[in-house]
Amino acid sequence: MIIADTSVWIEFFKGSQRIFPYFEERLINREIIGIECVFGELLQGCSNEREIKIVKNYWDSLPKVGETDVWIEAGESSGRNNLISKGVGLIDSVILILAVRSKCKIWTFDKKLLNAIDKEFIFEM
Repeated sequence: MIIADTSVWIEFFKGSQRIFPYFEERLINREIIGIECVFGELLQGCSNEREIKIVKNYWDSLPKVGETDVWIEAGESSGRNNLISKGVGLIDSVILILAVRSKCKIWTFDKKLLNAIDKEFIFEM
C-alpha cells in the first residue's frame, strides 16, 4: 500500500505523463491510501466547485487507515527527531507516522521529506 503525498496528487491531477499512467494503475488496484491531511491540502488548493467534487470523489473511493491520535504522535515524533529544523512540517510528520503504523510506502517528490524517510518506507516507481 502507498501513501501519496500532496505533491504526487497534484502531478496526477495535472495529468503529468511522468506519473499519470502509473498512478492511475495504482488507484485501479486500490494501492493508494487516502489520508485526511493530504486531502485537506488538496481541497485547500481547489479553485471551484468542480475541482472540489473531483477531490472529494477520490477521497470517498480510497481505502483508509486509522488516524486516531496521529496528530499527537506526529507532534511528539517531530519534536524528538527535530524534524522541523530539517524542513519537515507537521503534515509530513503525520504522513511518516501513518506509513510506519500501516506499513505503507510513501510516494513523494518533496526532497526534505525524502531525506527524513527511512529507505524501507520510500516508494519508487
